[in-house]
Amino acid sequence: MAASFAAQVVRGRWFMAYGSFLIMSAAGATYIFGIYSKDIKSTLGYTQEQLNTVGFFKDVGANIGIHAGLVAEVTPPWVVLAVGAAMNLGGYLMLYLSVAGRVRPAPPLWLVCLYIAVGANSQAFANTGALVTCVKNFPESRGVMLGLLKGFVGLSGAIFTQLYLAFYGPGGGGDTKPLILLVGWLPAAVSVVFLGAIRIIRAPPRPPAVARRDYRAFCAFLYVSLALAAFLLVAIVLQKRFRFTRAEYGVCAAVVFAMLLLLPLGIVLREEAALFKFNTRNVAARADDAPALPPPPVTTAATATKPQESAKLGLPRLLRPPARGEDYTILQALVSVDMLLLFTATVFGVGGTLTAIDNMGQIGESLGYPRRSVATFVSLISIWNYLGRVTAGFASEALLARYRVPRPLLVAGVLLLTVPGHLLIAFGVPGSLYAASVLVGFCFGAAYPMILAIISELFGLKYYSTLYNVGNVASPVGSYILNVRVAGRMYDREAARQGAVAAAGNDNKGGLTCVGTRCYRESFLVVAAVTLGAAAVTLLLAWRTRAFYAGDIYARFKEGTATANGGVAGETDAGVDSNSKSKQQAPEVHDGRRGDDPMH
Repeated sequence: MAASFAAQVVRGRWFMAYGSFLIMSAAGATYIFGIYSKDIKSTLGYTQEQLNTVGFFKDVGANIGIHAGLVAEVTPPWVVLAVGAAMNLGGYLMLYLSVAGRVRPAPPLWLVCLYIAVGANSQAFANTGALVTCVKNFPESRGVMLGLLKGFVGLSGAIFTQLYLAFYGPGGGGDTKPLILLVGWLPAAVSVVFLGAIRIIRAPPRPPAVARRDYRAFCAFLYVSLALAAFLLVAIVLQKRFRFTRAEYGVCAAVVFAMLLLLPLGIVLREEAALFKFNTRNVAARADDAPALPPPPVTTAATATKPQESAKLGLPRLLRPPARGEDYTILQALVSVDMLLLFTATVFGVGGTLTAIDNMGQIGESLGYPRRSVATFVSLISIWNYLGRVTAGFASEALLARYRVPRPLLVAGVLLLTVPGHLLIAFGVPGSLYAASVLVGFCFGAAYPMILAIISELFGLKYYSTLYNVGNVASPVGSYILNVRVAGRMYDREAARQGAVAAAGNDNKGGLTCVGTRCYRESFLVVAAVTLGAAAVTLLLAWRTRAFYAGDIYARFKEGTATANGGVAGETDAGVDSNSKSKQQAPEVHDGRRGDDPMH
């Protein structure tokens, strides 16, 4: 009995979700670039524009994942995760060796950009392998699942900061090179541990009672993550006010480990125990029934839709894409007006927040904040990034289910809320950088899961592995335009005007240092303006999709809807057949488990 329960836990959807949470908790190393970027600049003697170029390639690596999506279309998730782990270890290890001076002569700028792009690209593989798999396994709760998973990614910056302080000694303002090494080996190790657990588990439509129990489990995960975020916030405040010893940093890291590893595992065991008890009772009841009920007839949904599908295949499908919510092909999604609007809003809306996050270290320095405060800003962004993601995930799902509020409308509201944060940075009001980091972190976190959920809702889940990464491409495009071409150039121009060329022996080794509010004023006024434009574009998308969101967009995933209506219009044959097959083979298992091999 114990062995059967253990096998069920390891092979179950909830353990798969638990592994995904941990992978996501270690997959946000790109968000702490602001902590160690100063060491890259000073060690390698870069100007601000050169450093922003490195940051741009970091964003490129983290967000260009179309190749990861294409790999996921033809291989199981464990292959995607294994590739990502190898890239993470290789890229960040070479970056660490370069910054630590272990590579002589110092590598050129293009090679450093390549190192960080390869290391950061592992995040795209982790997202594709774990996050996309979770969305496919919990399709009717995709907003909540995206919010939770992206929330754990948002917390990863603060988690890495605590682990760095515990592993490599106190200070928070000293040598940050070991942090690069930490983000090289830890995410790779976590992905390798859960290679066998992350897999697609086909699930038939489920009854409302099971869906409600799933939602309660998601809420339990939310409470655990909220408790973890609260602890991290208190730890950050105390560490800023008092000087901790290494042992005290170790205690903080131990509490983080316990809350991250043990509490979510308890939720997994609770859910699987309830499912195990239900399945045991069901098997006993079926054994007592005589004669056994015949298997349900094969649903006619597939055959009912085949003539319609055959007719569609005879038309130029590119010119006549399916209705919103059905499975688009990759090409149909790419050429659609909805994708163009969403891509444009992400470029200038999310790109602006990335510009603020990547420059937080230099913004604090130019405004005269002590160096120890930079780690505080990055941790605040990380925590409020998390809060934005989980808030957007749960709130947008509730507003959509109860009031049919279109998700694009909520994204537009979030982008408008970002504008005051950019203006606070632009005008450099004393002490305002704390409030700006909160606003930017929250809005960046809130926008992302909703944008990714919109892609899955408008264009279907069949090719979501690739379309998810198409949406992510917009972020580095915006980062290049606003971070490198606008913020970086304007910073260097102002530094040259001030005549602040660093002397020999200075931290910057020939780099340019800008001091004062003028360093980022013009660039963040530009960022605020284009963010307003992005909000307007998102409002246009909300208007275009208002009729789609007025209906029940998750009808096909609810028990009784697909079969009662003879199948969901426009659903692919493969999708209908898989649901039918799931119903025949495992009618007694409410989570749709079919005993797939863990490595497939």
